Amino acid sequence: MTLRSSHTDAVPTRPTVTAVARSGGAKPGAAVAGLSSCGVLDHLLVDLIGTIRSSFDRALLQRQAVEERFQVDVFLGDLSWETSYSLPGEEQPPRVRADISLDWPTWSQTSYRSWSIGEPPDELPEVVIEVALRVQRMAEAPDTEKVMTALPATGPLGDPSELVRTATTMEQVRTEADEADGTMRWAAEATYEGSLRFSEHHLEEPSTLVPVFDDLARWIASTLIALADLPFTFLPPGEDDV
Repeated sequence: MTLRSSHTDAVPTRPTVTAVARSGGAKPGAAVAGLSSCGVLDHLLVDLIGTIRSSFDRALLQRQAVEERFQVDVFLGDLSWETSYSLPGEEQPPRVRADISLDWPTWSQTSYRSWSIGEPPDELPEVVIEVALRVQRMAEAPDTEKVMTALPATGPLGDPSELVRTATTMEQVRTEADEADGTMRWAAEATYEGSLRFSEHHLEEPSTLVPVFDDLARWIASTLIALADLPFTFLPPGEDDV
C-alpha cells in the first residue's frame, strides 16, 4: 500500500501525538490540528516527519516537486517515508539532490505502544535513516577523487549516533533524447545509513529531537553546496530526465 502526498505547506504547531498518547487520548469532540493522518498513525513517526520538514525549511532547502511517499508493508507492518530536497533556485531536475528516507520497523511500533501505555519495553524504539546525496546532469565522466573529496565519510545523527557512508556509485545515463545526438550524461551518488535510538527523554518530549535534525539539515545543505561547486560541466535538463 502506498499513500502519496504533494502537500508542501509547513506543518503547523500542534499537540504531538506522543503527548496525546501519554495523556490518555484526545478529549472528546476535540480534533488534533496538523497532519490529517495523525488520527490514523498514532505514533512518534508523525511527529518525526513534521520535525524533519521544519528543520529542512530552516536550512533553506527546497522540497522537490516529486511526490513524497508514505508506504506501509501490509505483510510485515513496517512503515517508511521518503522525500527529496535540493538547493533553492535549482532547475528541474536539479544538479544536486538529497533523498531522505525513514524506516519505522514493526518492533519499534510495538515498543512505542508498550511505552505509551506505561509498560516498560524490552528495547526503546529506533528509526532507520538513509540519506542519498546525488550530483547529476554532468556532461563528462567526473573525476572520482574530486567527487569523493566533497562527500564526507560520516554525517551527524545525534551523539553518539552518526550516518555512515556505505556506498558511492558513478552512473552513465543515456536518455531517449540523448540517443539522437549521442549525448551522454553522468551522475554520482553516495548513500549514508544510520539509526536513531530514542531515549525516554525523546519519547516524553519529541521537541528535543529538533537540534538533531537541524544539524542533519545543515550538514546536507553544506554537502550539496560542495557538490554543486565541483568544477564540472553540467548539461541543461532534458525532457526525459527524471
